[in-house]
Amino acid sequence: MNYLVIKCGGSVLEKLPESFYKNLNDLHHSGKWKPVIVHGGGPLISTLLTELGVKTTFVDGLRVTTKEVLDVVEMVLSGSVNKQLVNRIQKAGGSACGISGVDGALLQAKAMKNADRLGFVGEVTHVNTDFIDQILKQEHIPVISPLGVDEKGQKYNINGDVAASAVAKALSAELCFISDIEGVYRKENGITQTLHHISKTEIEQLIEEKQITGGMIPKVQAGIEGLSGKVEQVVILNGLAENSLIDFLAGKEVGTKIFADGERYSV
Repeated sequence: MNYLVIKCGGSVLEKLPESFYKNLNDLHHSGKWKPVIVHGGGPLISTLLTELGVKTTFVDGLRVTTKEVLDVVEMVLSGSVNKQLVNRIQKAGGSACGISGVDGALLQAKAMKNADRLGFVGEVTHVNTDFIDQILKQEHIPVISPLGVDEKGQKYNINGDVAASAVAKALSAELCFISDIEGVYRKENGITQTLHHISKTEIEQLIEEKQITGGMIPKVQAGIEGLSGKVEQVVILNGLAENSLIDFLAGKEVGTKIFADGERYSV
């Protein structure tokens, strides 16, 4: 069986149709795939921070995380979003186990280099794959909240795309980012088109041109980072499109596939 790491962005979670969860469960029961979910929750975090009167800002698509913000992030991701996602999977006929990256030191982390600007935002240093395999052996789909912890017990807010990439690298998995758009867009001569294939150099160029902005920046960068390991395929998919996940695994041209420089791809 093959591992399939699926990152569900916070902006799309409330919109995903029941068919997405049915497809997910069908893959899990097929015997060919071992799906592992990593989720976000940005919009809900922002909403609660606003309600609490806590200021929130972003640097290159990453949320600046003070201790106060970190408490809210953990409350929303692990206490609310994670369990809602588990519930949706189970309502569609599957079985899921929701965990935080803090549980069992699943996602060991350290502060990012620019911690002076970002606060308690972490990068993953090690993934406890044995923990993931234990859940899969019990026929549950792991649903991971992207928080990490260091050897001193300090918790970190980890961008969901970054966490998903780290998990995919550790498992040598296929990596799929589920969004509410068709993929990476490029605007040329006033016409916007979806790029079905994109390389590391093209990504860097589009970021420089400010055609890739905001939360899409860590997503595409996490995709490239995944390819630096043993991740064979990385794709950004529209989870609202019927059967997009199934179509991708069947080799159909959907979403935006990310390739390392020098790799060939078929159009």
